[in-house]
Amino acid sequence: MQSPIRVLHFADAHIGMANFGKTDPQRGISSRIVDFLARLDEMIDFAEAHAADLVVFAGDAFRSRSPNPTLQREFAKRVLRLSRLAPTLLLAGNHDLPLNAAKAASIEIFDTLGLAGVWVAQEYETRRIPTRAGDVVVGAAPYPLRARLLKDSHQRARTIAEQDEALKQALTEQLTALAQQAQALAKDTAPKLLTGHFSLEGALWGSERGVMLGRDVAVGLDCLADAGWDYVALGHIHQHQNLTHGQDDKPPVVYSGSIERIDFGEEGTPKGFCWVELRRGEANWQFVPLQARKLLTIEVDCRASLDPTQDVLAALEAQDLRDAVLRLHITLSPQSEALLNDGQIQRALRQSGLFHLAGLRKEIQRSTRARLGKSAEELSPLQLLGRYFESREVDAFRREELLNIARGIVDGA
Repeated sequence: MQSPIRVLHFADAHIGMANFGKTDPQRGISSRIVDFLARLDEMIDFAEAHAADLVVFAGDAFRSRSPNPTLQREFAKRVLRLSRLAPTLLLAGNHDLPLNAAKAASIEIFDTLGLAGVWVAQEYETRRIPTRAGDVVVGAAPYPLRARLLKDSHQRARTIAEQDEALKQALTEQLTALAQQAQALAKDTAPKLLTGHFSLEGALWGSERGVMLGRDVAVGLDCLADAGWDYVALGHIHQHQNLTHGQDDKPPVVYSGSIERIDFGEEGTPKGFCWVELRRGEANWQFVPLQARKLLTIEVDCRASLDPTQDVLAALEAQDLRDAVLRLHITLSPQSEALLNDGQIQRALRQSGLFHLAGLRKEIQRSTRARLGKSAEELSPLQLLGRYFESREVDAFRREELLNIARGIVDGA
């Protein structure tokens, strides 16, 4: 049996995302950017230890289309490590490509320098790539920019909906052409892999919509699942998923997902990459999770609490906060707010080993003032006090306790 070609498939590195961090004094960049670089290093360590034969990066190297030189340098260090390990394909995503086709893409420098073993895929193209485990046919489908796929001037007169449909059709035609080219190049036993950076209908979206550059269109799954590929390595959508799960007659069509959490929309979402053992007609693959930064939301309802400070501290102690990014939301009544010790909570947070406090929100739920009655003069002082407690939504147990205290004061007067 043919030896499998071991493929590292990852995407959406987004170097430059700096949410919930502060400047690392030793590196001069955000501590959150350091997180993203650490995920790359962790992944490359795995690829080296398992002797990857081919590296497929499915797009979006940086947060911005114009990354600063420090970020370019840091990414280049990782590309160099990968290229020394195995042939490396860098696919252009929407965050990599300039809107003006005459301008250079952020990853184009690797092509300009002619870095051995690196293919910067900015065009729709199919190549046969030799690896130490055998040849593999790879089709590349970069992000479908309108300015590049819809070059005809008459497109400008169309509505947005008409342009979207034209772009979808143009992308479908490009994908069909890639499959035909792959069939011609893989007449022997070479496996066929497609990598793309675009949206598929039916895919589950993550937080990428919040950082997306450009207007998006989605194509149907059939143009990939029925095109004869052995594995489809996708980027662009940050949530890891296999769109042909449970369909044994279809190749895996897989979004590897992003390598690090971007915001709290991805709080419970695993982050990682895909490891593929590829043969003609067969792809055994697994999702390998990375040690992404923990994002944690804690909500504490203290509206009826007699000791809200202790309730909040107990909620904090119940979670492992070390190295986490935390959002703390405390719901209070006017009475419990007066009992809350902010300083004690802040001290507990400082001592917890927390990486970053993303927010501490106190929500005071105030009720509309209840009417005491038509003739308050007819009510006794204790009855008036009871009505006041009701208007402030004081807990019944607490209300009775306070009234008993008040009754003792009135009786002793």
